[in-house]
Amino acid sequence: MKKIKMTTPLVEMDGDEMTRVIWGMIKDELLKPFIELKTEYYDLGIEYRNETNDEVTVQAAEAIKRYGVGVKCATITPNADRIKEYNLKEMWKSPNGTIRSILDGTVFRAPITVSSIKPFVRTWKEPITIARHAYGDIYKNVEMKIEGKGKAELVFTDENGEEKRKLIHKFNDSGVVMGMHNTNKSIESFARSCFNFALDTKQDLWFASKDTISKKYDHTFKNIFYEIFENEYKERFKEANIEYFYTLIDDAVARVIKSKGGFIWACKNYDGDVMSDMVATAFGSLAMMTSVLVSPEGYYEYEAAHGTVQRHYYKHLKGEETSTNSIATIFAWSGALRKRGELDSNLELVSFADKLENAAIKTIEEGVMTKDLALLTDLKEVKTVNTYDFIKEIRKTLETM
Repeated sequence: MKKIKMTTPLVEMDGDEMTRVIWGMIKDELLKPFIELKTEYYDLGIEYRNETNDEVTVQAAEAIKRYGVGVKCATITPNADRIKEYNLKEMWKSPNGTIRSILDGTVFRAPITVSSIKPFVRTWKEPITIARHAYGDIYKNVEMKIEGKGKAELVFTDENGEEKRKLIHKFNDSGVVMGMHNTNKSIESFARSCFNFALDTKQDLWFASKDTISKKYDHTFKNIFYEIFENEYKERFKEANIEYFYTLIDDAVARVIKSKGGFIWACKNYDGDVMSDMVATAFGSLAMMTSVLVSPEGYYEYEAAHGTVQRHYYKHLKGEETSTNSIATIFAWSGALRKRGELDSNLELVSFADKLENAAIKTIEEGVMTKDLALLTDLKEVKTVNTYDFIKEIRKTLETM
């Protein structure tokens, strides 16, 4: 069989633990037999990030700016236990957070739906896409533990040395304080990314914050979204017959649960982190959630929404059989290949990406699946397979296409 050629490389970012194992399987079984795979490789595994003082993550992000498209494996964001386990120099920051900050993008996460797996929320009929602002908030925060009495203040010193001060709290005992920020430029990029994505996908867009409580921080988000919509997108939304809707975050949660789905829900960074996991689980599984970072400049970074599947990795190291769901990682590759094909006008590559996704879904719908999906499916006859055999079964289906 003649392999599909690529003219421009993808930025390939390898990762950690079980997803790193799966990454290699996907390349060997589902990609290299069909494509002359062209990538610029960066190892974002925790050991190499530690060795390079995390410079490799910055290099990978800059490479995405050069080539336009990247695909990333799940990676470890270390805590105190991981520092001991991997003998790390320090508690390195989240690679995802670093890449998001450099690309200043918005993360769009949507569930992969399968006919034989019904959402836990009975009203949901269509996928809900979470648009997560990918800059600032708690992910760029500064924290301080307070020991004893004293006062904590918020201080801003302008370029002329003038200070503005606000009292945060007078402490009579020990406690904790945190400061976080955002920028108008990043919020504007977030808003435009969401409006453009809604127009591209012909879906309504919801945005939610808590401006009644956060009268400066959240209200800035609300105002920027409103102004950009009114000035730049209102007529285009009307022509596309789609709606922009703002409400408070708690009201949005209540409305989402009662909705039929089929819209984009834009959230601030932390809200999006939480709600994307809720939506993924309610549709069936976090292992069935796509994730793409889209920057205003037109850079794309695809990955699975889940983590490194640590528990399965430890079993794998012991030589025990695992049944790890690789669908979201496969869709990260297919999404990146499709976008690479679109940007390069490589229709063969776009067609292959479509077939790869269809093969993965068809395999599940025909009753071959990993253990997590077997617990969720409506099918009566199910063949539960291990990690490697599941990918092999998808290859068999793909070869028929």
